[in-house]
Amino acid sequence: MSIRWLALLPALGVFVGVIFANRVTPYVLGMPFLWFYVLLCVLVTSAVMAIIYALDPENKRS
Repeated sequence: MSIRWLALLPALGVFVGVIFANRVTPYVLGMPFLWFYVLLCVLVTSAVMAIIYALDPENKRS
């Protein structure tokens, strides 16, 4: 399995997860839950992209 398939995980989290996270009442760190979820998706996306970059063999050729 190609490591680039990991890039699909954040996209699924953003597009599918927002349907289930569309709530206001539970506040996390003073933010409505949806804002916290979107912020978490941004952080997870950054981490996944860093992992893909670090493990991609084409980045090591130079």
